[in-house]
Amino acid sequence: MNAAIEADGLIKTYPGDVRALDGVSFSVPAGTIFGLLGPNGAGKSTTVKILTTLSRADAGSARVAGLDVLREPGAVRAAIGVVGQKNAVDGAATGRENLLLQGRLFGLSGRALRSRVDDLLERFGLADAADRFANGYSGGMKRRLDVALGLVARPQVLFLDEPTTGLDPEVRVAMWDEISQLAREEGLTILLTTHYLEEADQLASQLAIVDRGRIVAEGSPEQLKAELRGDAINVELDADGGQSVHAALARVDGVREVQLEGRMLRARADQGARAVPAVLAALETEGVSVAAVTVARASLDDVYLRHTGRTFEAAEAGHGDRNGDGRGAGNGAGDAPAEELSKTATTTGSR
Repeated sequence: MNAAIEADGLIKTYPGDVRALDGVSFSVPAGTIFGLLGPNGAGKSTTVKILTTLSRADAGSARVAGLDVLREPGAVRAAIGVVGQKNAVDGAATGRENLLLQGRLFGLSGRALRSRVDDLLERFGLADAADRFANGYSGGMKRRLDVALGLVARPQVLFLDEPTTGLDPEVRVAMWDEISQLAREEGLTILLTTHYLEEADQLASQLAIVDRGRIVAEGSPEQLKAELRGDAINVELDADGGQSVHAALARVDGVREVQLEGRMLRARADQGARAVPAVLAALETEGVSVAAVTVARASLDDVYLRHTGRTFEAAEAGHGDRNGDGRGAGNGAGDAPAEELSKTATTTGSR
């Protein structure tokens, strides 16, 4: 299958020697939903900026829709749709006016544009609100309009950067359904960045896990979880266990990959439920008191723990904004020059 997106050895460093990307490489087959999963600050948005010509890599290369992002930036922009983390909807315009303006920026007009706008309003459940000012839309409606804006020009590749951040759980699930339907019905290639484990598991046919600017694991969600033999045993301790925990579990057959973070003990066993009594007995022998214990099948959080040595939650809590996103597109070292960014804003609707 032809690759719709190819990244090869992307490196990006921001002022202060902040290494946002440290040799990122991956390939996205055409017509698939590909997920970049990682905590905030892992380098996901920097990767998207480079692939969408909003930023230049310090080293490495990238192709989107068969086009080199550095040599053919204009052609790349014409072939893609981009939905950024921040809402790009003009609240002072109606939903219909937002879509019409976006189409005109891409050179569309007349009956073809009006028909495309009507189709998108219907698809995203916005037809009844089409002629209302968008500043009166709910958060979920604005996000659906945002995605519709990225589709006006019928792109070959759609970039969705954290598309459901800030949405209520019910609205988030509805957005997942819309994204899945888009991929099935329009044959789109979609690159989705997310820090929601469940979202990556639900939507992505293939994904790459990003940590500290590097790809640490890649494959389908099922493949990645299948690499973890057995079940996860999670034990909440009454107090920090220290070395006595490791000493206790070293004597329990079949228990492996023991990790302790404060009062949370995590381990794996081929048959987790059967291993629990032995685990509890061993901890009791060492004088370690247990508050709660659970057993679970392999998850993407377990995959992340295996490859990084810490849970996804701990990574989220411990990372600052490593990738320079707080500075905004075009303000980090090595980003595209101002005139190039201006052209990009005109073509993509300021995304």
